[in-house]
Amino acid sequence: MSLKRDESGRLHIETPLMAESLMDKTLLRGTETETVFRPLPDLNVVKLGGQSIIDRGRSVVLPLLDEIVAARAEHPLLVMTGGGTRSRHAYAIALDLGMPTGVLAKLGASISEQNALMISLLLAPHGGVKIGHDDVVKLPAYLALGAIPVMHAMPPYSLWEEPAAQGRIPPHRTDTGAFLTAEVVGARRCILVKDERGLFTADPKKDPAADFIPEIEVNELLAVDLEDLAVERAMLHALAHARSVREVLLVNGRVPGNLTRALAGENPGTRIYRNA
Repeated sequence: MSLKRDESGRLHIETPLMAESLMDKTLLRGTETETVFRPLPDLNVVKLGGQSIIDRGRSVVLPLLDEIVAARAEHPLLVMTGGGTRSRHAYAIALDLGMPTGVLAKLGASISEQNALMISLLLAPHGGVKIGHDDVVKLPAYLALGAIPVMHAMPPYSLWEEPAAQGRIPPHRTDTGAFLTAEVVGARRCILVKDERGLFTADPKKDPAADFIPEIEVNELLAVDLEDLAVERAMLHALAHARSVREVLLVNGRVPGNLTRALAGENPGTRIYRNA
């Protein structure tokens, strides 16, 4: 880029985007790239489900935190937290009062942040520290100090959440927030810790005959359009267009060692990937 003086004598930064419409399709195609800079390519983003993990209390949470502490020496980690049952209670009240989607998104974020506070305090003896969304740029410093940063996973759309295609539940919730965080820092892997083995062709709690899906390409999964999913559809759409993170792993956090195996590069659950 260089400076260019116009006929009036004013200086401008000469770029391909200068005086162009950012809605022009040809211009947008010209910004495509196969790779982008990845600030933290060794980072593992681990999201602990709210209802599936944190709401189950000490018997489920504490063993998982032990795995996180043990893995921290070899695997840089960012722990993120879901909202869970309390988010659903807040959503139910807000829906009954006729609140718009953006208000529900803000309520969900507050519950997710409460869980981040509790998890960071439980990890405090081992360097756990609660961070906010604006602190993502400080992650390298926290990791260099040996800390275990914990952040709530609800993306900061807040009142500006996109209206849902159906109903009023915010489409971008904590699965999406964890993935988008992994994408922007160029993380090695995004791991969603839940209470099921992974994806099935139907809800295994309702249909015992449902088949397990060990791995599937994200566009194929979207095309199948399952009636119910253990992950947010908005997260799948984000993965389909991602530049850095090429896979998301779902693991059952109630099985000892599953998270450790996932951090080591194994697939103890369902791997959702994007073809290059």
